[in-house]
Amino acid sequence: MATIAADYMVGALVNAGVKRVFGVVGDSLNGFTDSLRRDGSIEWVHMRHEESAAFAAGAEAHLTGQLAVCCGSCGPGNLHLINGLFDCHRSGVPVLAIAAHIPSTEIGTDYFQATHPEVLFKECSHYVELVSSPDQLPQILGRAIRTAIARKGVAVVVVPGNVALGPLTKPVPNWSAPSAPVIRPSNDDVAELARLLNRSSRVTLLCGAGCKDSHAEVVELARKLQAPIVHSLRGKEYIEYDNPFDVGMTGLIGFASGYSSMKSCDMLLMLGTDFPYRQFYPEKVTIAQVDTRAEALGNRCPIELGVLGTVKDTLNELLPKIQEKADSSFLNRALDDYRKARESLDALAEPEAGSSTIHPQYVTRLISELADDDAIFSCDVGTPVAWTARYLKMNGKRRLVGSFNHGSMANSLLHSIGAQAAFRDRQVISMSGDGGFSMMMGEFLTLIQTGLPVKVVVLNNGTLGFVEMEMKASGFVDTGCDLKNPNFAAMANAIGIKGVRVEHPAELEGALREAFAHPGPALVDVVSARQELVMPPATTADQTYHFGLFMLRAVIDGRGQQLIDLAKVNLFR
Repeated sequence: MATIAADYMVGALVNAGVKRVFGVVGDSLNGFTDSLRRDGSIEWVHMRHEESAAFAAGAEAHLTGQLAVCCGSCGPGNLHLINGLFDCHRSGVPVLAIAAHIPSTEIGTDYFQATHPEVLFKECSHYVELVSSPDQLPQILGRAIRTAIARKGVAVVVVPGNVALGPLTKPVPNWSAPSAPVIRPSNDDVAELARLLNRSSRVTLLCGAGCKDSHAEVVELARKLQAPIVHSLRGKEYIEYDNPFDVGMTGLIGFASGYSSMKSCDMLLMLGTDFPYRQFYPEKVTIAQVDTRAEALGNRCPIELGVLGTVKDTLNELLPKIQEKADSSFLNRALDDYRKARESLDALAEPEAGSSTIHPQYVTRLISELADDDAIFSCDVGTPVAWTARYLKMNGKRRLVGSFNHGSMANSLLHSIGAQAAFRDRQVISMSGDGGFSMMMGEFLTLIQTGLPVKVVVLNNGTLGFVEMEMKASGFVDTGCDLKNPNFAAMANAIGIKGVRVEHPAELEGALREAFAHPGPALVDVVSARQELVMPPATTADQTYHFGLFMLRAVIDGRGQQLIDLAKVNLFR
């Protein structure tokens, strides 16, 4: 039986199946961390920054589907958690944050490190509550755990340090996590959706993260409808593999084939996705959407039918009502477009004979080919996301984690720590940009601290590449994007992590093999092309105009050499 509130907290987490807590110690957390130490059932993962702790917990929750936990001490520790918790919440993963607080007797007196965490966390959580006395803890903690699991998001328990040390002799209850409910639409909605699909001759499916565990049902629907399948980035790991109807992604980092399949259909069916970019949706066509979130239905484009239900449960009801289509001409055109788009992209991932330039497409293709069949990948926001989307191959066993909804820099290394902590025996590869890696580089030391054998591949192109391209595409001369980087491999070796630097394409495969075979953490510092363009699947006259405006301004600004480099890297390939 617990004797203090902190002991009750630990016991409740153990019974809820929590295996580890990510965080940074602090005086207001002392009661909780000491209870963890004395109990010994839960691993404390010592991070260097609370933001990292939240990202790591988010990766564990995404990969396992189970509750993950992070914590921060009062004041600044809580504030540091916020960015990572926003990412968890927007990704829809179950995370409990324990936010320690100043002494309860000092709340409201402008005390040292005082904040109001119950207000701070409201926007990035489904539930946040302050525990004012030990007797409140059992009900608040239990409700927070249930909320995080059932609503798939963040819950926060705010506990003043003195309250955590207060007496509480209540026994810790047995815990049974709520299982995922069956959410299926009404018979009328299923019938109407079937009617819309049966009457349409050119159906395209747009599939997102809500298609998890629904691969077979989605592919069967595509077969019956003779429909191409376009996926979002978050849907990639669930729907891309073993899929004869796949035509790639759409969006800013997608394929021309995915873009074309959506723009040329007469009906678009959105399955478990709230794809955010309005300009990529078709106009004047029938659109239906299936999602478990009412607020997502019709959020991005006008829809004729919104269906509340999980993809799996909805399709199980829908499939018997679908009339098989014999005409595959629309699908065949889409698949042919995909084959051509894939050939063009793959050509860019081949090393150029006699060239000393390392292109990021080639880097990502090699990583995909050399990684384990069940490897877990994370990728930084920016250009690494584009290369991951286009060149990393999924197979149903591999997993992919990223800040795909929140879009935070520096997520990749942090996500990889959470992934490796949860799966010690699987290969975890962080595909990092130099901007993201250096932003939270302190967590590189966590790999030594924890013994986590994460493999970090840094695309070292000396710039905030995606931001630079956004500036150019809008007609601006790039400003503030340059990065003066160290030799990251030498830095890694200096702190006791295996580091390999690659400056020529011929060295790349051997360096990756060496790093991936190393039993501990390793870093590959790849000096890659700075001026590599991420071309969208379709360009507009406005984009062309603004890029031309950038070129004119660059010449006026004395950056003619930059334009020459741009041409060498992209136009002459």
